[in-house]
Amino acid sequence: MLATVRHRPRLFLTLTAPSFGPVHRAGEQCRPRRDRGVCEHGRFLGCGAMHGPDDAAVGGPLCAECYDYTGHVLWHAHASKLWDRFVIDVRRRLASSVRLVQSRFAEHARLSFARVAEYQKRAAVHVHTIVRLDGPAGLSDEPPAWGTVDRLTDAVRASAHRVQVGTPYSPAVGEVVLRWGVQLDVRRLRLDGDGPDDDAVAAYVAKYVTKGASETGAGTDYPLTTWHDIGMVPVSEHVRTLMRTCWRLGGLPEYEHLRLRAWAHTLGYRGHILTKSRAYSTTYAALRAERAHHMGHGGGQDDLLAQVTDRHWRYVGSGHTPGAALIAAGIADDLAESRRLGAEVKQEGERRL
Repeated sequence: MLATVRHRPRLFLTLTAPSFGPVHRAGEQCRPRRDRGVCEHGRFLGCGAMHGPDDAAVGGPLCAECYDYTGHVLWHAHASKLWDRFVIDVRRRLASSVRLVQSRFAEHARLSFARVAEYQKRAAVHVHTIVRLDGPAGLSDEPPAWGTVDRLTDAVRASAHRVQVGTPYSPAVGEVVLRWGVQLDVRRLRLDGDGPDDDAVAAYVAKYVTKGASETGAGTDYPLTTWHDIGMVPVSEHVRTLMRTCWRLGGLPEYEHLRLRAWAHTLGYRGHILTKSRAYSTTYAALRAERAHHMGHGGGQDDLLAQVTDRHWRYVGSGHTPGAALIAAGIADDLAESRRLGAEVKQEGERRL
């Protein structure tokens, strides 16, 4: 089966978020300009500094007042919908390219994918994905003869530049049209030739799957419940402004369905970090069964049935148990006595002076 898969049209592509305003960059000279132009707020449009990768300025806007924080948050909130439209449009283009009725595409081929979302330094989500063209039955079926890498590449590029999503009209914001960014990286997976191989792509994707939002500096791994919480989280001012934008927009009735306040900790992004189509590879149910088998130490079916998985949780209380409460009270008394003695020693020393 693996040998068959290697001869299928497969691409590794990166879909980026659009630009919401110029930001500081690391590595090379940030944003060199020959003129001394300024924005409408009086800030320079360029930056001649050489920022290191850990510089706090990297990813932040040159002018926070010019930066489109509203567009950034709304793009995050609609990124999953934009991805769905992208996949649908790729299928349509593939069908049209071989003069198939679009509703009959599934009888001839299946578009399979696995994608992972990654927060960039500017706190915008990029999508890295593997796209594969299979036969109608999925991984076990050969793709049609017309299913070539070139045809798949053309469809992916055209769809990435074409699809768009419109937001609901808002008296405060208006209607915003959201698209993918102009930067599109499309690579053919190696078939004994140039390009990345399976192991390299797997390692690249796994690196971002294991990252939490707080590790990237683009949010937190826990929800925010009040406006005051935003001021307490250890993030950059750029990310904090995005969180506050989520909170403000989440209070508008036209954006209520986006639940922006509930997702302020992820800057409005509501999608999963890792998603895949049904026929891309093994199912999550099979993985859970394999994990249960492993936890059963390689036992038979009886051992699997004996495993218990808790799926429902209920609140039983908080605080210390009676025994732990006594220990905690004793420790608190010891600390209080230590502070009292320390204060007495300090006062005695001051009197002697």
